[in-house]
Amino acid sequence: MKAPFWPGTVCSFILFLVVFILHKLSVSGYYPVQKHLDLGMLCFLLPGMIASFFSRDDRLFKPLLGAMLAAPLCLLLVFITPIPERSLFQEVAWLFGAVFWCGLGALCYLFARKLLKLSE
Repeated sequence: MKAPFWPGTVCSFILFLVVFILHKLSVSGYYPVQKHLDLGMLCFLLPGMIASFFSRDDRLFKPLLGAMLAAPLCLLLVFITPIPERSLFQEVAWLFGAVFWCGLGALCYLFARKLLKLSE
């Protein structure tokens, strides 16, 4: 029986949290947003790409699993911090969008990997 290999899920979980916190800090005004481009949800491509790189197999499922495991913690962080921006339903919808972008990042990595194999 093959032992589970979880670096992709853990990497996605941690990076998703980091991107979420940095995004919330930049939106709330704690992080200076002047003079830089706000990429918003596009930043959630990075956790998916990096986690897909570190996964041995299931290069799409493991980054998505990490993002889905991090989403409830992110939702909890939203309501613990004194930064009320949106309602519960809007925050949940925003987090579903972030998980989608994380999965899309994993798909972009898989696409680039396939293109590199075709060019060899």
